Amino acid sequence: MPDFYIGLMSGTSMDGIDAVLVSFAANSVSIAATHEKTYPDTLRRALLNAVSTPVDQPIENIGSIDRQIGECFRDATLELLDKSGIAADDVRAVGSHGQTVRHQPDAVTPYSLQIGNPATIASGTGITTVADFRSADIAAGGQGAPLVPPFHEWLFGGTADQRVILNIGGIANITILGTDDAPVVGFDTGPGNTLLDRWIQRHRRATFDRNGDWAASGSCIDELLEQLLSFPYFELRPPKSTGLEDFNLEWLLQHNVDAYDPADVQATLAELTARSVADSVRQFASATEALYVCGGGAHNKDLSRRLARSLPEIEIATTAAVGLDPDWVEAVAFAWLAMRTMNKQSGNLPSVTGASHKVVLGTIHSP
Repeated sequence: MPDFYIGLMSGTSMDGIDAVLVSFAANSVSIAATHEKTYPDTLRRALLNAVSTPVDQPIENIGSIDRQIGECFRDATLELLDKSGIAADDVRAVGSHGQTVRHQPDAVTPYSLQIGNPATIASGTGITTVADFRSADIAAGGQGAPLVPPFHEWLFGGTADQRVILNIGGIANITILGTDDAPVVGFDTGPGNTLLDRWIQRHRRATFDRNGDWAASGSCIDELLEQLLSFPYFELRPPKSTGLEDFNLEWLLQHNVDAYDPADVQATLAELTARSVADSVRQFASATEALYVCGGGAHNKDLSRRLARSLPEIEIATTAAVGLDPDWVEAVAFAWLAMRTMNKQSGNLPSVTGASHKVVLGTIHSP
């Protein structure tokens, strides 16, 4: 029987957990089961409040949320196993990304904080759990993000064409896979879904813009788009990473957005995501022949149309075209990183994060 691994992922949208049970072979992955678990409304509100007002959060709040998230990750694992019919004893390790609540790789004292108590996962499931993947890379001088490009290289690389893997979660990031011996490049391009989600939550009874229908009903406000694109992050060269610390509702409101029609603002935010991705591809991957999209944004039809208009010379499809369902790429990546850690193999790419050397990522928690 193969060694199974479980990957647990919750991104900057903070809506819940993607859980996947997989086994690996040479440059291939087999998915045995998948599961989605949403956060309880009260916990999600507490998370969003903690991220939006970090200075005001007492230690008691963060400690309590950390344990509650850990319990949700534990339950997601147990529910996944129940669906699969595979016993916990057949799983070598869980790889838990945790829930990012603060990412400050460029601070005077750099750090990145993911909560979701891994000891709770290990104890509650009986499975060794690997977590805290970012700290070792930051200790080696890196950004600690993005961490999925090594997995992208392992699964999607080694082809005759230059291709880009685009993940659109709350934040969008790209992995540039070349055709020669050039090192892999990957970085956060800027906002993915996060501003779109926050804006529709502010104006409509919806948690996200399904299919991008609301954005498609509006018209891009060119002057606003140029203001948003003037934000200094977009001018930085990689290695670079960002998060909700930069791109949030408060940042958006600084641009007098309430003076415009809300649907037009939504259209502008969709164009911001598409343009910042396209600008990054043109600047750092001009020879790209194909772009493969994963993450929740892969289902946003309006965003897909905007990307196609911004990059008309590039074939655009989801990662399903190259062998992996776009909904599960990141969760599978953290199962793969857990496998690397358990085998004492490095999990970062210095060419991506800016670390001084390769390191084994994560901390191991025994049940």
